[in-house]
Amino acid sequence: MSLKLTLSGLEPLYIRDNSNFVNVGERTNVTGSKRFLSLIKSGDYEAALQIARDQVEGGAQIIDINMDEGMLDGKQAMVRFLRLIAAEPDISKVPIMIDSSKWEILEAGLKNVQGKAIVNSISLKEGEEQFIYQAKKIRRYGAAAIVMAFDEIGQADNLERRIEICKRSYDILVNQIGFPKNDIIFDVNIFPLATGMEEHRRNALDFFEATKWIKENLSGALVSGGVSNASFSFRGNNLVREAIHSVFLYHGIKYGMDMGIVNPEMLEVYDNIPPDLLELVEDVVLDRREDATERLIDYAENVKGEAKTKKKDDEWRNWLLEKRIEHSLVKGITEFIDEDTAEALAKIESPLKVIEGPLMDGMNVVGDLFGAGKMFLPQVVKSARVMKKAVAYLTPYLEEEKRRNKTDKPAAKVLMATVKGDVHDIGKNIVSVVLSCNGFEIIDLGVMVPAEKILEEAIQHKVDMIGLSGLITPSLDEMVHVAREMKKREMNLPLLIGGATTSKAHTAVKIAPEYSSVIHILDASRSVPVATKLISENQNEFLVETHKDYDKIRDGFLSRTVQKEYLTIDQARENKFKVDFEANKPFKPHNLGVHLHEATVSELRDYIDWTPYFKTWELHGKFPDLLEDELIGTEAKKLYKDTLEMLDRIENENIAKPKGIFGLFKSNSVEDDTIEIYDEDGTKINQFISLRQQSKKSKNLPNFSLADFIAPKESGIEDYVGCFAVTAGKEISDFARAFEENNDDYNSIMVKALADRLAEAYAEFLHEKVRKEYWGYSADEVLSNEDLIKEAYKGIRPAPGYPACPDHLEKLSIWELLKVKEKTGIELTESLAMLPVSSVSGYYFASPEAKYFGVGKIKMDQVEDFAKRKNIEIELAEKWLSPNLATY
Repeated sequence: MSLKLTLSGLEPLYIRDNSNFVNVGERTNVTGSKRFLSLIKSGDYEAALQIARDQVEGGAQIIDINMDEGMLDGKQAMVRFLRLIAAEPDISKVPIMIDSSKWEILEAGLKNVQGKAIVNSISLKEGEEQFIYQAKKIRRYGAAAIVMAFDEIGQADNLERRIEICKRSYDILVNQIGFPKNDIIFDVNIFPLATGMEEHRRNALDFFEATKWIKENLSGALVSGGVSNASFSFRGNNLVREAIHSVFLYHGIKYGMDMGIVNPEMLEVYDNIPPDLLELVEDVVLDRREDATERLIDYAENVKGEAKTKKKDDEWRNWLLEKRIEHSLVKGITEFIDEDTAEALAKIESPLKVIEGPLMDGMNVVGDLFGAGKMFLPQVVKSARVMKKAVAYLTPYLEEEKRRNKTDKPAAKVLMATVKGDVHDIGKNIVSVVLSCNGFEIIDLGVMVPAEKILEEAIQHKVDMIGLSGLITPSLDEMVHVAREMKKREMNLPLLIGGATTSKAHTAVKIAPEYSSVIHILDASRSVPVATKLISENQNEFLVETHKDYDKIRDGFLSRTVQKEYLTIDQARENKFKVDFEANKPFKPHNLGVHLHEATVSELRDYIDWTPYFKTWELHGKFPDLLEDELIGTEAKKLYKDTLEMLDRIENENIAKPKGIFGLFKSNSVEDDTIEIYDEDGTKINQFISLRQQSKKSKNLPNFSLADFIAPKESGIEDYVGCFAVTAGKEISDFARAFEENNDDYNSIMVKALADRLAEAYAEFLHEKVRKEYWGYSADEVLSNEDLIKEAYKGIRPAPGYPACPDHLEKLSIWELLKVKEKTGIELTESLAMLPVSSVSGYYFASPEAKYFGVGKIKMDQVEDFAKRKNIEIELAEKWLSPNLATY
């Protein structure tokens, strides 16, 4: 039999045509073993060595070592562990797989490993030049290489893409640089099975068929994969996971799979798998049935934690039908709702009466408890999930009843939309859920909806009110536009306004003069009483009282605005903040220029600021104190538990693919508050336009502008500025959408809120990297996550659209300078919102004197000056800066 691959530790490992499957131990991987991570973090390398020893003794022929974790010095940890292994013959006798997403760690590992190792991994994701460079290095070190099915577009997720990328990689390696064929090991991506998503049904078959194609067409190449990925949907259920691993390997080996990363302790003997479980797992792996996933999930639920199930309090299942339905709705239990809904339908004989009767009675209890502060938003969203499941069950019967009776009793309708140019919808979705729980029918038009479509759909559906949502400041003007159009069409529908940038004052001052039937909604909990009043007999009285309140707010606001004193823009510049740049010479970055970056959820999770996450769910308070709060603590803990489980799933299934880009440049400020950007040769390549405070200050207080933190050009001092854009990725948005399409608002909202937190965490994580490594002006910085949240570091990271730089137009300069869209896929809408939604952009200022401030209100002379510097029409500048104008 011919030799396929030779590896070695202290002893050789010959992989021949007739060799059995090669098992790669996975427990010395910080991303795959919490125990191993804990030991490495605590410096207990002796105990960590024992994990490696246990793997070898347990049958691992190769051990995979990975030190990629945000709070670890991965390079130092890899080198230290490999050197310790070298002194342990019972471990170092087997070959090592050096596993990292960072080339510097891979290369450090190659310099410190004995024998012939495997590098895990390289790919085309950063382009051919980097791929060839790394492959040549690996060849020089005498190692084999795992080659991921990943290119500049992304990870291969179907058969055609797997074949395309592997063939291209093979041709480059073999034909261009002479890489040994037998040292190429393709990883063609094992993805989770039985996720419930239609596009994932062929995850195993596509892997198998790609393996077969490689063995038939790419001479000499081997195939590997992370087998445990296949079972991530069943974390915590070892019986099912072990069966999935064994079945996957059984068929994978038949197709030609040579090796795989798997925990030997998580493998069942194929013939020992219970016959009923074996059939269910093979149905999933081989995609043999439409309902394969549902059947396996049902089986898993029945065998999971059987001892716990016996103790479970199911007494409520003996209650009267109506009380059982109410209990399911209040507790958010979906397990029995189809069964109980079917029983209610058999009893009442009308699907509409089932909805109007026991289901709505139960939801009314939910609404009452929520209104009384005895239920909280996460619970209400779970209740909505149960209601939607029941309605989905009844839908075919409802359609038949409508056809038979030709009647359809209308419910109060609310049209919901995020306005044109804006892509944020978490708040809108939460309000929709809360209103639907209280008997309202929701017509949700989604995001980026133009005014014309909003009004046409409102007329077509004969809605009772319109709800507009928006997060970014340009959305405020779009809401005004919608209000004007409603007035022009002589509509008399109530208009509800909500979203992070909206306020009662803005609604009163800017929208109410255009359309009188407008009401600002502070949060989801206020939506129900407002909407209820708007469909009552007292609607007009309520609107009149609200309008009187808005008149008072507007009069008070305008009188205060008139009384406040402002400087001219020239006077404000005379009173600028002065920095002694001679005494505080700017620190030159170690790495000037533009840099692409990628991160993992594992690296980002320790940087998450959880307080805003709970605020999204209207659980207010500082994390972690709110977990112990007397009123909300119990529900906050439940939500936190669910959230961490979801975060684990996102991490382990590699669902989120955070990516970013940043640049560090030479720069100087010029007199008109402009920051000029230069290339390394000193040629101007772009500029950032900053705004300056114009309100008259007390004695000795300056009028700030971001340009003050950059050395003036006339000083002759070379200064530097940075900018960035990061995203949690499109993939996590798609993941959230799948829950939404399955009527699971609870998990959909959770994933979207988590994605926002991951994007913010990425901005924090990357800024730390910049300060300590790429720029390097705070190389010795040691700060806790709490310190980072408090911004206790040197320098600032302001963002366009926020108080220090309220001009969203500056995003265009960042996108042009960094080529953000071309290199990361992050786009800007016409209102300059970012897509994917969970994205963050901004600047880097390094001066120790730099601080956050709010520009506040500005005068028209600065707007005119701004338009001149931006080379745009004054009307356009006024539009974008209108929220900051001192007068209306």
